Amino acid sequence: MPLKDHDLREMPSPPRFRDLVGPSFILLGLGLGSGEIILWPYLTANFGLGIIWAAILGITLQFFINMEIERYSLLRGESIFVGFARKFRYAPFWFIFSTLSAFIWPGIIASSAKLVGAVFGIEHTNYIAVAMLLISGLILTAGPILYKTIEKFSILLIGFGVPAIFILVLYLAKSPDWLAIMRGVVGMGKLPNGDVYQFLPFGIPIASFLAAFAFSGAGGNLNLAQSFYIKEKGYGMGKYGGRITSVLTGNIEDIQLEGAKFEMSKENIGRFERWWQLINREHFLVFWLTGVIAISLLALLSYTTVFGHTTPAAGINFVLFEAKSIALTTFPFLGTLFLIIGGLMLFSTQTTVLDATSRIVSENVLIIKHHVWHPKNLSKIYYSVLWLQIIFGSIILFTKFNEPLFLLTLEAVINAGAMFVHIGATTLLNISVLESEVKPSLPRILVMVGSFIFFGFFTIKTLLQYI
Repeated sequence: MPLKDHDLREMPSPPRFRDLVGPSFILLGLGLGSGEIILWPYLTANFGLGIIWAAILGITLQFFINMEIERYSLLRGESIFVGFARKFRYAPFWFIFSTLSAFIWPGIIASSAKLVGAVFGIEHTNYIAVAMLLISGLILTAGPILYKTIEKFSILLIGFGVPAIFILVLYLAKSPDWLAIMRGVVGMGKLPNGDVYQFLPFGIPIASFLAAFAFSGAGGNLNLAQSFYIKEKGYGMGKYGGRITSVLTGNIEDIQLEGAKFEMSKENIGRFERWWQLINREHFLVFWLTGVIAISLLALLSYTTVFGHTTPAAGINFVLFEAKSIALTTFPFLGTLFLIIGGLMLFSTQTTVLDATSRIVSENVLIIKHHVWHPKNLSKIYYSVLWLQIIFGSIILFTKFNEPLFLLTLEAVINAGAMFVHIGATTLLNISVLESEVKPSLPRILVMVGSFIFFGFFTIKTLLQYI
């Protein structure tokens, strides 16, 4: 049975800017814990700040990708996955598979647990990781309205982590370090042996570079979760859609799987244009600007403390090495503070990843079964998927596949391929189904096409390297 056609409703008037802020904090939180804490600092320590341009390019591309995802839900009041299913019959099966295969591995929480364990002198941290997974699940289950819970959680952790890193960098970085990062923005770098390079140094592992690039922001199918967050925040036509509520503490809302659209009247188009200006500003200030600052600060901290030293080959061990270097060159408590900040940011990322992946899988399951299951069952499906992921992750943590760097790199390579697919699908969807008055402009289409080609190239190159 096909999905029902869109209802016809009025485009709501946009609220004040401050009432819109929120969804981009969640998406930023999805990226701050992996690429920013581990992957980019690790590459910077070994290859210098001349590669920081790629991190900025990565998050810039994701800004435009995210806005095209937002465009669809703003105009149709449904998640972009419903839009994909309308156009591509088997899309839900792909998004369930690609989301679980990339994110069911508990690499982020394993990394968080190792940092927390280092603070307390605990070497074997599997039980800490399992406890943290359970805490994440309880946080997501206890709040009456899921969106409000994850929004407040993300704002709190980012509001603590980014300023704390900024203060630490101000204390440690010297003038040559600040000059190095400014040169790195335009691709000028220097290796520890003194050799200079432009853009990419010889010998940089392409898989690690791709992993870092894919995690410059959310990455993979997680970008598509922005569609849920703006819908549940009530952006545009999402006002009519309803929200997921806790099966324990919340009141069931009238969730609508299929959305609504509006007539292309002058008044409705004017409201859309005001919405579009506001949400672009919100995403630019929160996601892009704060994200660039966070990536740059963490890379600069790595450069200041461990560049030129022999660093561990493993990702999370590198972070522990960085913390030790901070403690030795300053005061022991600063090294401990860095571990605490890193552990909390990784924990925040894992919590938001669990939320985003559970949303993606549960909604696509509902799309497949929409002719049998009522949309009000979405909350039950969501929490079933959430706790099944937590159980699976807990089991994996006690197997031989529990090395954080391996898990993070595996996730990132899969995510690059997933982004290649969803960038192309989003571009095609917006061009082919949206009305001419609200379609993406040519410059934005060109950015999306360029992103599609870029991720396709690096995905194929990485796969060939492993083959």
